[in-house]
Amino acid sequence: MIICIASGKGGTGKTTIATNMAVSLNGSVQLLDCDVEEPNAHLFMKPEINYTERVTTPVPEVDLDKCDFCGKCGEICQFSAITVIGENVLTFPELCHSCKGCMMVCPREAISEKGRALGVLEAGSSGSVEFIHGRLRIGEAMSPPLINRVKEHIDPKKTSIIDAPPGTSCPVIVALKGSDFAILVTEPTPFGLNDLKLAVAAVRILEIPLGIIINRCDVGDDRVAIYARDEKIPILMEIPDDRKIAEAYSRGIMMVDVMPEMKDKFRVMYDKIRELL
Repeated sequence: MIICIASGKGGTGKTTIATNMAVSLNGSVQLLDCDVEEPNAHLFMKPEINYTERVTTPVPEVDLDKCDFCGKCGEICQFSAITVIGENVLTFPELCHSCKGCMMVCPREAISEKGRALGVLEAGSSGSVEFIHGRLRIGEAMSPPLINRVKEHIDPKKTSIIDAPPGTSCPVIVALKGSDFAILVTEPTPFGLNDLKLAVAAVRILEIPLGIIINRCDVGDDRVAIYARDEKIPILMEIPDDRKIAEAYSRGIMMVDVMPEMKDKFRVMYDKIRELL
């Protein structure tokens, strides 16, 4: 089963849920940190990394000796990643979405591919949990290919927990796609409710069953709970605004290490998700 943990905005406790859930479950579990722009699950899991891979994406390379400068490559590119100016062809690799359209329309077969570095993928283990994450190259904007590469390591024989990027943009959709269940982490505040609604809309477009975790449940109001009831979305767990949790987080310590009773709550939540499915 693939469970994706997402949130409408950052800072709601998404990674806290993902990491603590991973170490609480019995059996074969893997944690995939797909928040590749700012991965931080490793700060809590402290994995032993035994595999590193440089991840690239294909971008066009033009052989000017073959090119007749017809301009068809530039016409098909919707992102202006390649253009013909006089008897020269300019490419802008950072804009390229690797669709290969320019290669397909080139009548002279003058366009080939070269790899552009996106970042690295690292894999290893933390106790019994298999750990995989991606780290996007500084300054890089194209995260979906790296997220997809991380997800290629999903083992169908294991329970896979995906820590998605925050928000509702393209990287989040890539992380969510193909999941069996989505957990949306929110806080009981006006901002939390607003961004939760956006996340729910995105998950429903993908037709993924979902549930909600309310973090710091005792600091706001009850509008998130009312919204969940009206939308018939199950509230899977409520986590209090506990100083012990905050102090543990600040030191990179798991919630379940300072509050062992939370392990049982994560296991009960997992069983509830299986029942919902």
